[in-house]
Amino acid sequence: MTEFTISRRNVLAGAGVVLAAASATSLVSSPATAEQGNMDAALRQLQAALASLRRATPNKGGHKERAAELVMQAMDEVQAGIDYAASRGGG
Repeated sequence: MTEFTISRRNVLAGAGVVLAAASATSLVSSPATAEQGNMDAALRQLQAALASLRRATPNKGGHKERAAELVMQAMDEVQAGIDYAASRGGG
């Protein structure tokens, strides 16, 4: 089994890339449905990142746990965005 290192910077950068990609793609597609589809995809990718963090070996000086907290915070923000758009008629 291969072990890899995940830093807070990498998690935040990854989340930023996911959200930036979602924003960029929504500019090309129809706004009402594409934004939600991209936000849903971002949420799934963050869920996968969290699952990977949880499977990672311990003893990371607390950084693994902090990364998981940040991913959960990002998931909450993405869900809030989805809820906000849905409450205003977004797809």
